[in-house]
Amino acid sequence: MDSSTSACSAALWADGTVLARRLSPMARGQSEALLPMVAEVMAEAGLSFADLGLLAVTVGPGAFTGLRIGLAAARGLALATGLPLVGVTTTEAVAAGVPETERQGRAVLVAIESRRDEKWLQLFDSALVPLSEIRALCPEQAAQLATDAVVAGDAAPVILSFLPGAVAASSSGFADAALVAALAAGRWNRGDSLPPEPLYLRDADVTLPGRPATGGPE
Repeated sequence: MDSSTSACSAALWADGTVLARRLSPMARGQSEALLPMVAEVMAEAGLSFADLGLLAVTVGPGAFTGLRIGLAAARGLALATGLPLVGVTTTEAVAAGVPETERQGRAVLVAIESRRDEKWLQLFDSALVPLSEIRALCPEQAAQLATDAVVAGDAAPVILSFLPGAVAASSSGFADAALVAALAAGRWNRGDSLPPEPLYLRDADVTLPGRPATGGPE
């Protein structure tokens, strides 16, 4: 499952085969869309939760609300079914969507929209091994990570205007749940899976009642 960015996605995957998939771009509304998508892919594949071995969900970075929606849904399903639950970072799922032919001889720069001036950026090599930590950078700072990479993600159009030597990936730029499943299965089999905990790299945009938004006396 994924609802961490400007899309919503659910998929069923088994041994390298995508049994069913749904992915819809949406800036809002993931809370209403995600679980019906899960029900649709289960019905299309003709499976019940008793047939599954593992659940997977993106853990971020991404939109604060979207992350909470996806993680809450995934944790609820894991609790109800008793299935193990694995986390996958949004950046690695987006990077995995870049075709191998486009990655040959180039690094992959994933750019995720944060709905602030800074974007979430992470650099991978052509084999999708991380070359940097996930960083929050303004678009004009993207050259600190790469200048001629293949750029993917929902913030790619903004980043590309500051990297004249870079090219846009042909992938959707969203974290396709089918790729999330494949990455989670690989990690689970290797014994190095991530916990299903949100990857919050900064505080949410919240103002407490009776307190100023920034600075000033209490």
